[in-house]
Amino acid sequence: MLGVQKVSSAPERVIATPATGPLTEADRDFVVEVRSAGLWEYPVGRLALRKGTTKAVKLAGEHLVDGQASLDAASRNVAGRLDITLPNQPSPQQQGFVTTLKTDSGKRFDTDMATILRATDGPFLSTIASVRTTTRNSLVRALADQVNDIVLDHVDVLEKTGLVDFGQVLVQETTASKLAPQEVTPPPPVPGQPQVVLTPPATSTLSPSPSAG
Repeated sequence: MLGVQKVSSAPERVIATPATGPLTEADRDFVVEVRSAGLWEYPVGRLALRKGTTKAVKLAGEHLVDGQASLDAASRNVAGRLDITLPNQPSPQQQGFVTTLKTDSGKRFDTDMATILRATDGPFLSTIASVRTTTRNSLVRALADQVNDIVLDHVDVLEKTGLVDFGQVLVQETTASKLAPQEVTPPPPVPGQPQVVLTPPATSTLSPSPSAG
C-alpha cells in the first residue's frame, strides 16, 4: 500500500502504473488530502448544525456534512482502486482547528468557523487546479472535478454567512507556513483499525463516486 506520508521532493515522480494511467506522488498526496480534509470539515459541519446561531451558518454546516461525506466515499473508492493508504485522522493542524471550534460558542463560533474554513478551502482550490491539469490518471482527474465542484460550493456558502474575516484569510493565504511537516501530515492508520466512514445525511443528493473517465 502506498503510504500517507507526503513526499514533496519529487511530486512528478511516477510511483505506480495502473490501468487508469500513471500515478504520481502529487496524485497520491491529493487523494490523501481530500480524505484528510473531510475528516475535520465533516465534524465541523456537524458542530455548525448544533452551535450555529444563524440560518446561514447552519446552512453552511449542512453543505459541509453532505459534501464531505460524498468526497469521503469518492476518495475511499479511488484509494481502494489505486492501492493508496488513507488516514483515519486529520493532521495535527486540522485537529487543532476542530478543538478550537469545539471550545467556541455563540457569535465567536460562527465567525471562527467561517473564517478558518474559508482560509483553508481557498488555497485548496489551487491544489485542485494543479492536480486536474497535470494528472495522467483518469480516476484522479475525475476526483479532482468532483472536489472542485464541492469546494467551490463550500466557499460560496461560507462567504454568504457574511462572517468571513477576509483580512485574516488574506494573511493566512499569503504567509508562508512555519509548521513542521508532521504538523500538516495526517498520521498513518493504526494497523487493523477499521476505516472511518463519514455517513452522508439522509437528504443527500450528491454522487459518492467519480467516474473513471
